[in-house]
Amino acid sequence: MLQLAQLMGKHPLQQQQNGISSTAARWKAFNKPVSGNELPRTSGIASMYRLPVQQDTEGLDVAFVGVAMDIGTSNKSGTRHGPRAIRAESALVREYNKDTGACPYESLMVADVGDVNFTPYNLPQAVKDIRNGYVKLLSTGCKTLTLGGDHTITYPILQAYKEKYGPVGLVHVDAHGDTSNTMMGCTITHGTPFRRAVEEGLLDCKRVVQIGLRGSGYSNTDYSWAMDQGFRVVPARHCYHKSLVPLMEEVRQQMGDGPVYLSFDIDALDPAYAPGTGTPEMAGLTPIQALDIIWGCKGMNIIGGDLVEVSPPFDTTGITALTGAQLLFEMLCVFPGVRYEKPAV
Repeated sequence: MLQLAQLMGKHPLQQQQNGISSTAARWKAFNKPVSGNELPRTSGIASMYRLPVQQDTEGLDVAFVGVAMDIGTSNKSGTRHGPRAIRAESALVREYNKDTGACPYESLMVADVGDVNFTPYNLPQAVKDIRNGYVKLLSTGCKTLTLGGDHTITYPILQAYKEKYGPVGLVHVDAHGDTSNTMMGCTITHGTPFRRAVEEGLLDCKRVVQIGLRGSGYSNTDYSWAMDQGFRVVPARHCYHKSLVPLMEEVRQQMGDGPVYLSFDIDALDPAYAPGTGTPEMAGLTPIQALDIIWGCKGMNIIGGDLVEVSPPFDTTGITALTGAQLLFEMLCVFPGVRYEKPAV
């Protein structure tokens, strides 16, 4: 039987040294997930989509990165186990997008570069560690798709992205706005990342949209601060019983040609579809609407993204982690440069 390393091929730099330098040859030899027809899906290393694993982002266009953190959570913890669970469930996701025709692995060099290291005992220090880790990851010109982890992690990731791209636009899909000033007196939590991001000039506020917000709150002004900054706020109730394709046509116009970061909190989905999360809210988006949003990002200048708040201890069937893995694949498929074929049907 073939070993996993043989199926994955060699590191692209090794192939260049061996005289295989063309992009097409590197894709064929290195850039494919291990097929379930070659190795059972329950076997092998649990990398994201069973892609090759490497220690850095050299030679990559997009890297999958884990941030296994839950010290910013306010209710049910467990998101530190999210990246591992998402990777395990991702073995079911194949390499071609039959719905959109996207062929990401024939267009981009992609690998799993493991998890960013940080202290799990000091949240402000963890934020610094994560930021420094992403500065290094982005230094090669690579873009990232992140497996969370609680939503605190988007704050240091955006800090690193600002150093490379300046203030970015944001498509934020979530049940919660995450723009609180403090929580229990703390300024860094999973409920505050976008308040801190605005204060530090990480976001181009006229190019920010928040979709799916809902649930009980503290007053009828809970969304006022975000709207005062220029955010477009789309509550979940404005999405009920409808396609979100028209909304995303407007969002594409709002984002223009500038860099855009996509942050997707799994609790944006109704808990009937994604129960394994720490702060679930009833009456959320459907998976079909999630696809409308992500597919609607095609044509934007997507420079990175994350899928956060998957909490495996509350995901007894694994469906939340699997949904997260599938949504991350859809996010990969809308990166600039991905080649599309016409779907067969």
